[in-house]
This record gives sequence, structure tokens and C-alpha cells, in this order.
Amino acid sequence: MTASNASPESVLVDRLRAGDSRAFRELVQTHHANLIRLAGTFVPSHAVAEEVVQETWIAVIRGIDRFEQRSTLKTWITRILVNIARTKGVKERRTVPMSSVGDENTDGPAVDADRFAGPGGRSAKGSWTHPPALWSQLPEEVVGSGETISLVVETIAKLPEQQKSVVMLRDVEDWSSSEVCAPLGITEANQRVLLHRGRSTVRRILEDRLGVLR
Repeated sequence: MTASNASPESVLVDRLRAGDSRAFRELVQTHHANLIRLAGTFVPSHAVAEEVVQETWIAVIRGIDRFEQRSTLKTWITRILVNIARTKGVKERRTVPMSSVGDENTDGPAVDADRFAGPGGRSAKGSWTHPPALWSQLPEEVVGSGETISLVVETIAKLPEQQKSVVMLRDVEDWSSSEVCAPLGITEANQRVLLHRGRSTVRRILEDRLGVLR
């Protein structure tokens, strides 16, 4: 690939390998805040999350020559961060390794059974008795209020570790499912289950706190 038709990311990688400090600053400006948020899903404090990200950047500098570009630069950096954060989180005894997806009870229902009609109910079996809230019917000032947004962030922070990481990447950072699976080391099926359960928990708590359609 010639310099004229190289992708922007390949050009950036070449600059990083050449020791271009401006390229590194651009990389940090692009990803640092997102990495802090992700690290925070593994470790107990913002200070420790900062340590994790600093160690990640050091590892990026030291390892950029070995980056084979089989994945995106973002995925590669995120994988480094997850490995560092996982180790530090275990040392803090405040997190669960992402490899133990089965430790979260993914076999149980994501939505309470009493939200559906039973065999003797008036509605058809399996239909909603208490349907999910229709956020489109809520006043805009409620949905977009600082209090509601803070509640969403607070709820995500309290999710089990795997759910929190998946919800954070999918719904806060707007990653695709494939982008999430690679650095977290989980399957597409596990990603779907964790995302569904995490979203269901957030929605249930919002319904309870906002008092809508229950």
C-alpha cells in the first residue's frame, strides 16, 4: 500500500511507530475519556481507572511496533486496557474476570414473570400484563432532565461487571456488537444476553423511579 492510498489509520500507526509525539497526543485526545469510563467498570474508583489508562498508554507506546493491524487500533487499545483493568480489578477484589460470563445468572428471566399474562389470565398467554413504559409518551423535560440522565448513569454503574461493560460500550460509547465482543473476549450470544439483561435492569429501575406505566 502506497502512502497516497493508505488509510488514515495506517498513516496514524506509521506516525506512532516513527515516534511522532503529535500523533500520540491526537490518539490520547480521541480515546482517553472513553477508556476512563470503560476502566471504571472494572475498578472501584476514578483514581484507579486513571492508573489503568496510564498503564494502557504506556503499553501502547511500547507495543505499537508489534501491532499487526488485524483489528482496528481502537479494538487493540481496548483489549490492552481490559487486560490491565481486569488484573487490577481482581487485585482490588472488586470485580469479576470477564472470562467467567457464566457467573452472572444469565439463565433466569431478564424481565419479571409477573409482567406477563399467566395461563388463567384474561390476556393471551405470554402477552404483557404490565408492558414496558413508552418513553415517547413522557414529557421531554423528564426524559432529558439531568436527574433522569444521572439515574441512568447511576444504574449502569451498579450493574454486574459483565453487563456494565457491555451496556457501557454499546449504549454509551455506541460500539457495534462485533466491536464489543473482540476486546472483552465474549461470544456474540453472550453479548446479546448481557446487553438485554443490562438494558432490562436499567429500564425497570427507571420505570420504578419515574412511576410510568406500571
